[in-house]
Amino acid sequence: MPSTLEQLTSNRVKLTVEIPFDELKPSLDKAYKDIAAQVNVPGFRKGKVPAPVIDQRFGRGAVLQEAINDALPEAYSSAVNENKIVPLGQPDIEVTKLEDNHKDVVVEFTAEVDVRPDFEIPELSAVEVEVPVIEVPDEDVEERIETLRQRFATNTEVDRAAAEGDVVVIDLKGSQDGELLEDATSEGITYKLGSGGMLDGLDEAVTGLKAGEAKTFSSELLGGPHAGEKADIEVTVTKVSEQQLPEVDDEFAQLISQFDTVDEMRDDLRKSLEAQARLDQAADARDKVLEAVIGKIDIELPQALVDSELEARRNQVSQQLAQAGLTVEQYLKESEEEAEDEDAFWTEIEKRSLDALKAQIVLDKLADDQEIGVEQNDLSELIVRKAQQSGNTPEQEAQHMMEHNHIAEWMEEIRRGKALAAMVNEATVKDATGEVLELDRIQADGSITDAVAEEDAEDIPADAEDADEAPADETPADAAEAEADADEAAAEK
Repeated sequence: MPSTLEQLTSNRVKLTVEIPFDELKPSLDKAYKDIAAQVNVPGFRKGKVPAPVIDQRFGRGAVLQEAINDALPEAYSSAVNENKIVPLGQPDIEVTKLEDNHKDVVVEFTAEVDVRPDFEIPELSAVEVEVPVIEVPDEDVEERIETLRQRFATNTEVDRAAAEGDVVVIDLKGSQDGELLEDATSEGITYKLGSGGMLDGLDEAVTGLKAGEAKTFSSELLGGPHAGEKADIEVTVTKVSEQQLPEVDDEFAQLISQFDTVDEMRDDLRKSLEAQARLDQAADARDKVLEAVIGKIDIELPQALVDSELEARRNQVSQQLAQAGLTVEQYLKESEEEAEDEDAFWTEIEKRSLDALKAQIVLDKLADDQEIGVEQNDLSELIVRKAQQSGNTPEQEAQHMMEHNHIAEWMEEIRRGKALAAMVNEATVKDATGEVLELDRIQADGSITDAVAEEDAEDIPADAEDADEAPADETPADAAEAEADADEAAAEK
């Protein structure tokens, strides 16, 4: 299929493509067949109307239009491959020539489209980044132990005034100028006095109250349509319980874990925290390597692509804030964002969006250069990971992928992930002490693969490997830790 390429700008081209009659004819025959199946013409059975009758009744132009529309996608795709360009958006197509003498038809069209800028990936082996040293302070281990103590604490209802450390059940009623605020009203809230994280002044108001007693105080609402506004809050205590935490001794270790002693339990918790720290360190390394590579490349992004990306991102953020009942000002006040005002906030959003767009382009280029592909097993693993994150079964996640046509998008995600892994493996990553890190040995759970053990594993009989894969029983500590982590994540949100 003849085509020519004209470079309009550094990142926009114009393709001129001719569709010869022999390549248009299958689409032309299909158009006649489709129209014949849709129309009723006296004297002819449906689907058996001859082409000349269709031309006479409905016009040759309608047939040609349908045939051209059918042939254009394949013709455009063929021209893209022939000219070795990578489109970054939908083309603007115009039919510029249509010659028809009924025996021969010549169609020519142009397609203007933004394309990936021409650039080279820098020498990755010359890229070097530094990440912080892994540290797990004793305080972090003790904090995790304290979380487990809270999980296995016993609450005993008492008939006395509430004091710090007690667990209370309360009802809240918010109002402004005597008018009840539905979004600031809730019943049966369980709260530990002194833990913070709720309304300012709540601890002071509840302390000293017995079950059945109430008190009104003024506080600033944290969410909903009245977020940031002052309101009168009436708190009623319905239950006071004294919390008793278990002692941290060998009995406690045996209760929550498979270990016999506190020291063994502490060692295991430390290893778990170190594994998570390794995962965080690896994620930090990936970000820094990608940032370093992008910093060495001067990419001029197509303006139409930039405008589209920024509009989509702005709409997404605005929708998320609206769903949370927050304005940008309220969000900045409650969060730890560095932006000082709304303009600075949107400027930062735009910068992140453009950085992400550049990252995608660079990773796609690297994937093309290294001919990185996606296997069925890669897609299956991604489906399992997404199912774990969403709380669905892999079958449900696969069904979601099919229903929402996410296959191409998810395969693109996998391919970019592989490209990033290849990029990091070629670069040099050191910690603050100067030690070179082998990130490719870090497993999904944060453990480190022993290179020697991997070689030895090749000689292990298949039945022995199967035995090693038998799942271990989950201990109470594992369950408690997982639940505690989920609670912490929910609290952060």
